[in-house]
Amino acid sequence: MNTKRTLLKTVAAAAFASFAMGSALAADITGAGATFPFPIYAKWAEAYKKETGVGLNYQSIGSSGGIRQIRAKTVAFGATDAPVSGADLDRDGMVQFPAIIGGTVPVFNLTGFAKGELRVTGPVLAEMFMGKISKWNDPKLAALNPGKKLPDTTITVVHRADGSGTTFNWTDYLATVSKDWLDTVGRGAAVKWPAPTSIGGRGNEGVAALVSRTSGSLGYVEYAYAKRNNIPVMALQNKDGNFVMPSDDAFAAAAAGADWFSVPGMGLSIVNQAGAQAYPVSTASFILMYKEPSNKVESAEVLKFFDWAFKNGKGMAAELDYVPLPDALTAQIRQRVWSQIKNK
Repeated sequence: MNTKRTLLKTVAAAAFASFAMGSALAADITGAGATFPFPIYAKWAEAYKKETGVGLNYQSIGSSGGIRQIRAKTVAFGATDAPVSGADLDRDGMVQFPAIIGGTVPVFNLTGFAKGELRVTGPVLAEMFMGKISKWNDPKLAALNPGKKLPDTTITVVHRADGSGTTFNWTDYLATVSKDWLDTVGRGAAVKWPAPTSIGGRGNEGVAALVSRTSGSLGYVEYAYAKRNNIPVMALQNKDGNFVMPSDDAFAAAAAGADWFSVPGMGLSIVNQAGAQAYPVSTASFILMYKEPSNKVESAEVLKFFDWAFKNGKGMAAELDYVPLPDALTAQIRQRVWSQIKNK
């Protein structure tokens, strides 16, 4: 195991542990939602509290839960990977902005195969999640992996059991590359999983745990969870026809040139972007806040936290293979989005 990976696992584990225990302590900022960005929010929160003394209590309950919590006004911010529409934002009196960029990856548990040793295309992946490809030695998989001795093992599909922005990102991608998936399953934070072998886990944590202990399984998680749990990831063909592995550079390549303000609420999809190195299931995770917050002091503290994270958290994001937002974009967020929040 190389030094960087050892350091990453040690630091990430410490951040996860301290952040999970933080809910038992007095917290100055409350948030809830997506599990996708939880590893980096945990890391930022730990460093921010050391520097400022201000705590963060973030409930990693899934994007749908985060939207419910912010609408119920029980937290100062909600977090979602499935962006809320401009119409719904206007109705609720909220703003939305991206906080971090990362990617969702296909993880598997197959004896004798390690990270990157199996290749797959989007359409074949869709057939696997639909149950149309039900064995690991299916001819379509064999054709993509010449020279590999694939076993006659049933594919157990592992998916999210809760409403999830990670699921939205995953199904958004599958619907983009497979008309069959689009027509029969579609995209959403929660869908009806068609494969007869499908089983569900709560949160990225639950899916990672199920894949780790289920032989023959195939699932999808945010990349930091695959790294933290040392789960093998398949190489995925991108729009340019190249088989790529997830990395911060590959996520950044997918986000390059994105026009975030071209979509109401900045809710831009960056799946299946062109680019030789672009990772095809890249996404942003978004923050939801009220324009007229009921607790103006706490709302102001939320903006201070993300302002600090945008300025000081880039290195921490890179260690966990997330992509921090460019300075030019965060400047626009401050000017065009945060200026709508009335904290005084």
